[in-house]
Amino acid sequence: MSSTGGFEVVRDPLWNNIGIDAQALALLDTAPFQRLRYVRQLGHAFLVYPGATHTRFEHALGTYHLARRALVVLGERGAIEELPHTEIHLIRLAALLHDIGHYPFSHALEEAGLPSHEQLARKQLQHPELDAALARTGVPDASSRIADLITGTDRSPLQGLISGSLDLDKIEYLTRDARMCGVPYGTVDVDRLLHSLALVDGPHGRGIGLHEKGLSALESLLFAKYQMYRNVYWHHAVRSATVMFKRVVRNALAEGVLEASWIARSTDEALMEAIRRKREVPLAARLRGRRLYKRALDIPAADLAPGIGAWLADDPDLAAQVEDRLAAECGFAVGEILLDFPRKPAMLAGDVPVLTRQGTVAPARLGIQQVADELHTAARRFRVYVARPVTLDLTGVRTLLEGSAAEVRARLAEDRGLLSSVS
Repeated sequence: MSSTGGFEVVRDPLWNNIGIDAQALALLDTAPFQRLRYVRQLGHAFLVYPGATHTRFEHALGTYHLARRALVVLGERGAIEELPHTEIHLIRLAALLHDIGHYPFSHALEEAGLPSHEQLARKQLQHPELDAALARTGVPDASSRIADLITGTDRSPLQGLISGSLDLDKIEYLTRDARMCGVPYGTVDVDRLLHSLALVDGPHGRGIGLHEKGLSALESLLFAKYQMYRNVYWHHAVRSATVMFKRVVRNALAEGVLEASWIARSTDEALMEAIRRKREVPLAARLRGRRLYKRALDIPAADLAPGIGAWLADDPDLAAQVEDRLAAECGFAVGEILLDFPRKPAMLAGDVPVLTRQGTVAPARLGIQQVADELHTAARRFRVYVARPVTLDLTGVRTLLEGSAAEVRARLAEDRGLLSSVS
């Protein structure tokens, strides 16, 4: 960092120079924010993309930087001149703190059934050190307001910059993740998007919208998101590491080795070291040594009936029970067969009010949203990961997936196997 009288400039590989004002600097120096230096942005993706070791810390700085830029654009147009200065400053601080509640290893633990990082943000913002720094900003009720902005429940007309279809978080992480992974998929026309931002009167009141000249840039953002999910976030080896990690942590929680409240305050390495120190397990050792489970089945979602297998994502406890039953049927140890069928239904949500050249406001009409469901399906794959080779009966797996949660529970209660045959 270089200092200019209470104003710091940070060198960043993505945005070059990031200016940080004195109040934001005070937040950076708190323990909860410093923790983010040790929480990787993309979880176990570094096992596939070696450059993906960037953290929530630099992502938070980048989001803060984009918030400053966005507010300058809106200010130059006079769109926010009637808003109190404290309201505008609140948005900058919320952008900086939007991931303050994040778990170690990206979103894996939310998939495992733990509360969302947005919910945890409210508790982290009450940390004495961080709460005191926020109190000194002069923004009334700053901790509570920032928590509302992060969860998308605040009534600020600038809420959409922090949580929404066009929030600055998405613009930042897609651009940074693509750069650090070394892939060409996350290309976003950031400048065009920022200069197309507008404050409009939409169906839910005054809020963030987009001038119609920025619609192509918005489509590029959404398509970049699809490509990153298909090629990076849901890469088969990344997902193998993710499901292995989820099972390790779920077991540690079930056995009382770890507490969820401690995990929420932990870091990537602290969490893995705690597991190693308190209860070394073969699955954790395999994960650390990158001896990842291999695919016994890998079925495109397009080859499956729409809507099936929802219980895999919605009910992690049920999914674990099915995994354990399948392991027993195949002669495997508990945890040696793992299932994965990730989903992100709102992946291509683009419900942004558009300011037309005639000065009217209309819903965004994006070509990409006409095929949003198809693209979401194209990005998804159902996979069965195994510790050692096994041949599974495809018909039996399909039948299992097609069942509802209640039907799957009923099958678990029966003595017969979940699959029609296993060899």
